[in-house]
Amino acid sequence: MSQGANIAALEDVGVDYPRGPALGPFSLGIGAGEIVALVGPSGCGKSTALRLLAGLEAPTRGKVVRAAGRGETAVVFQTPTLAPWLSARGNAALPLELAGRPRAAATERADAALARVGLAGAEAARPAQLSGGMAMRVSLARALVTEPKLLLLDEPFAALDEITRRGLADDVLRLWADIRPAIVFVTHNVEEAVYMASRVVVMSRGPGRTAGEIAVEGPLPRPPGFRTSELFRATVETVSHALAGGMAA
Repeated sequence: MSQGANIAALEDVGVDYPRGPALGPFSLGIGAGEIVALVGPSGCGKSTALRLLAGLEAPTRGKVVRAAGRGETAVVFQTPTLAPWLSARGNAALPLELAGRPRAAATERADAALARVGLAGAEAARPAQLSGGMAMRVSLARALVTEPKLLLLDEPFAALDEITRRGLADDVLRLWADIRPAIVFVTHNVEEAVYMASRVVVMSRGPGRTAGEIAVEGPLPRPPGFRTSELFRATVETVSHALAGGMAA
């Protein structure tokens, strides 16, 4: 668990599906402004834990504490899930318009969010005109337009090439530095987890439990050359060892 006051938490949660237990007992605390990565084998319940934090699912057992209020939790999924009939601007403005904000104010905020993710000048583009990386940036803009306290990322870079996903990892960290939301990031990639997070939580095979927690030292956003540093390589090995143990548990 994280130290100090949590803005969101899973407290001894368990989730059962008709096919059997999927998660738990599992506990996780997220402090304000903290970046936590969840790693674990396929089927261990990483995405289930994220859905609990998002309020998209209820636990079978245990308690979920969530950041309260409209727009205080935002989710970015593995696929961009953009409305194909809306422009990048329209997609980014959608959460504000659904919340009843005047269209002019929503558009202004959406344009600012798109500029923040490097899409100034692409506001009128439709999803079909965007590359995979650009579509994911629109999804990030849409998630950040409400300036949430908790940002949930469910393997958002999994379908992208390595160069694009590394660039987006740096973009997310720069965006985090601007507005400091807490972030929970689900990934299968150990190096990505260590690069992006201040704490990596390793889950056992399903039903997922905590197999280890590793603090990642070093400044955020990461400085140039961090991936080649001894600290990074040693932490990757520590997480990988914990992951191997979790898969064998």
